[in-house]
Amino acid sequence: MAEITAAAVKELRDRSGAGMMDCKKALTEANGDIEAATDWLRAKGLAAAQKKSSRTAAEGLVGVAVAGTKGVAVEVNSETDFVAKNDQFQDFVRTVSAVALESGAADAEALSAQAHPAGGTVAEKLVANIATIGENQNLRRVAHVEVTEGVVVPYVHNAAAPGLGKIGVLVALEGNAPADVLEPLGKQLAMHIAAAFPLALSAADIDPVLLERERAIAAEKAAESGKPAEIVAKMVDGAVAKFAKEQALLSQLFVMDNKTPVADVVAKAAKDAGASITLKSYVRFQLGEGIEKEVSDFAAEVAAAAGV
Repeated sequence: MAEITAAAVKELRDRSGAGMMDCKKALTEANGDIEAATDWLRAKGLAAAQKKSSRTAAEGLVGVAVAGTKGVAVEVNSETDFVAKNDQFQDFVRTVSAVALESGAADAEALSAQAHPAGGTVAEKLVANIATIGENQNLRRVAHVEVTEGVVVPYVHNAAAPGLGKIGVLVALEGNAPADVLEPLGKQLAMHIAAAFPLALSAADIDPVLLERERAIAAEKAAESGKPAEIVAKMVDGAVAKFAKEQALLSQLFVMDNKTPVADVVAKAAKDAGASITLKSYVRFQLGEGIEKEVSDFAAEVAAAAGV
C-alpha cells in the first residue's frame, strides 16, 4: 500500500474540488495514483470533470504569429511571472515565434536548432537569456496551422504584449469567402476556443484513450443504479456521447449565444456570404497546461496540521 502523503491529498483537492477526507479515501482506493483517484472521485459523483486549466503551474508566455495562410503558436516557460514581463524574454518569444513560422520547425527540438537572427541557434540564445536574466527557461512546444485558400486568424487572451499572452489561439478557415467575412468569424471562433477549451475539432478526433476513460467512469456510475444490463449499456453510451459532443469544437454550443452549435455558425456564415467556409483546424495553447502543480512545503504543512 502506497503512503498517502499530505502533499498528494492537497494536489487531489486542487484538481477535483472534493473534500479532504474524500480525497484521502480516493487515494487509498487508488493506491496513491492521482489520475486513478481523480477518476474514482468522479465515478462516485464527488468531483467534476478535471479541467486542464486546473493543472496550470508554469509561467512564461505563449506567442502566436501569422503570415499569409500560415500560423504558428509557441510556448516558452519561465520560473516566474516576473520574467514573463521582462522585455528581453518577450522579445525572445516574439522572435522565436517568427523563426518557427518561417522555418516550419515542427517541434521544440527542431526549432531549437534553427538559426536565431541575433546569431547562433535558438537554443544558444535561450542559454544566453538564462545566464543574463538569471532564471531557468524552456522552449516547450510548437504547433502550426495552414490553409490553401482562406485565412489563419490569431487571438491572444489577456495579451501581455501584441501576439504574446497566457492563452494563444489560431483558427484556420478554408474557403473562398472574402477576408472581411472570414476575419471577424475567425476572431469570434478563436474567442470561443479560448473560453470553451475543446479537446478536438470533431468527436471523431477525440483521443480514444480519453473516450475509454470516460466510458469506464460512466460504467461505474451506471452500475450503481441497479438497473438492468441493457439499460446500463444505454446509459453508458449516452454519457460517452454527451462527453464527446461537449468536448468537440464543431458540436459545442457557441459561447456568443450558448445555443447554436459551432458547425452551424460556420455554415450560416458561408450561406450568408454565398461562399465556401470550412473550419479546417485550430490550435489552443494555454500556458503550462499539462504541467502538474507543485505543492509547496507550506501547503503540505497546513494539510498535515489539519490531520491529513
